[in-house]
Amino acid sequence: MNAETERTSGRSGLRELPLGLVLLGGAVSAAVLLPLLWLVGMAAGVGQARALELLTSSRTVQVLLNSALLVVGVTGASILLAVPLAYLTVRTDLPFRRFWTVAVSLPLVIPSYIGAFAFVSAFGPRGELQQLLAPFGVESLPAVYGFEGALLVLTLYTYPYVYITTRASLKSLDTTLVEAARTLDHSRWDAFKRVTLPQVQPAIAAGSLLVALYALSDFGTPAIMQFDVFTRVIYVEQQIGRDYASLLSLVLVAGTLVILAVESRIRGEERDAGRQSGRADDRVRLGRWRWPAMAVPALVAGLALAVPLAILALWLVGGGSEYATTLEFEWQYVTNSVYVAALAALAATLAGLPVAYLAARHDSVLTDAYERLSYVGYAVPGVVLGLALVYFGNRYATPLYKTVPLLVFAYVVRFLPQSVGSTRASFLTVNPQLPEAARTLGRTTVGAFRAVTLPLIAPGLLGGAALVFLTTMKELPATLLLRPIGFDTLSTFIWQAQKAGHFGAAAVPALVLLVVSGLSMLVILSREGYDVR
Repeated sequence: MNAETERTSGRSGLRELPLGLVLLGGAVSAAVLLPLLWLVGMAAGVGQARALELLTSSRTVQVLLNSALLVVGVTGASILLAVPLAYLTVRTDLPFRRFWTVAVSLPLVIPSYIGAFAFVSAFGPRGELQQLLAPFGVESLPAVYGFEGALLVLTLYTYPYVYITTRASLKSLDTTLVEAARTLDHSRWDAFKRVTLPQVQPAIAAGSLLVALYALSDFGTPAIMQFDVFTRVIYVEQQIGRDYASLLSLVLVAGTLVILAVESRIRGEERDAGRQSGRADDRVRLGRWRWPAMAVPALVAGLALAVPLAILALWLVGGGSEYATTLEFEWQYVTNSVYVAALAALAATLAGLPVAYLAARHDSVLTDAYERLSYVGYAVPGVVLGLALVYFGNRYATPLYKTVPLLVFAYVVRFLPQSVGSTRASFLTVNPQLPEAARTLGRTTVGAFRAVTLPLIAPGLLGGAALVFLTTMKELPATLLLRPIGFDTLSTFIWQAQKAGHFGAAAVPALVLLVVSGLSMLVILSREGYDVR
């Protein structure tokens, strides 16, 4: 009997739940929900007539169309890139498959706003590429800004979500079904369409929905590419007046809730197909296309990795000193980033403990509600959360306005699901009979938890804390809106350098963030047991 089946059978009554944990879980859930309620209250104050006028304006319609177009475009392009790459690195005899597996996964290491910054520097007006081509008479290049630029950059730095999920599904594919289709005289393409594709569709859908959610909530890339979507317009409008920004924020939250609902439904419809791992000799032989096929991962990895790394190297070597008098990097920004990220990781770990324990050990309507509410942060993009907390701090909690505690609270709300998910999974691996045995030997409930359960769940706690820490280091919109005056982090300094056009000044902080993001990738790969074979 596994740990999952050892949860309390049936629905637990309220009297059976530990009162202290119920109160703590309720407090965490209420705290997570409050920013959304403040946002609703802010929008409710606009007035029905004014709200209708703003929501039906031509600008709102255009922003809605732009956002929908970007989400659909990025999601579709990510599928078109990721599925062939996953198939090539799993089901074929592509040369250097291990290398290409890692190479095409690494774009997740680069925050999309750093990628956008690098692409603008490389391909924008008077960019590095144009300067290289100037002696040959090339005075301008096609515009990198707008929809096309945002689509390219977001696709390059989000397709790995689809790649990783699809690759994992292909590795567990029952290849005997494919062989059976081939024996029935189906071509490789027909066998792929009729057998392989239906089996990996849930994995493709899961990764695609993550891409869609990211594309809808991302702020840095559309802002740098000067493409008006919800996040960019909300950030600009909140500096002018909050009526329009609050209404757009509610529309954006509604869009993310729709995406999450679709994700939940697809996950609920997944079925165990009784899979087995494919064998090495089952791989498709590419024949004369074996070596030319490497051009596909090489092109994708080259664009996503080589361009930003080359630009950062150019900035580092030749672009920093000339900006020293106007925008100088200080190592205090690294300290600030580490400080708030460590506080957020600690707070998220402590806040996630009661919710994760109740969700893992007690099956009830209340515990399910606590767990679902803890994931509200996924439905509230950083720019929306920042706006709600700016409104709250400025109106109801002036002492907290523009302070580190309010900033850390925003991080906890935003990234609490990472801690809850990791901790809950760890609780499910611990046999409930172990702490019960400790209690029969005279330990108190708290003593049994500290002596038995805590050491066993420690890896999950640390994994969740590391993810919160590393994700917090990269967070941009919430930090821009909520940071104390004069309190700059790596992400906010990069943003200031981008706005000022001081590209060289961003080299060091961008490279530090890449190292941090690389560590986050290592955490993900180690936690998921990712296999590059």
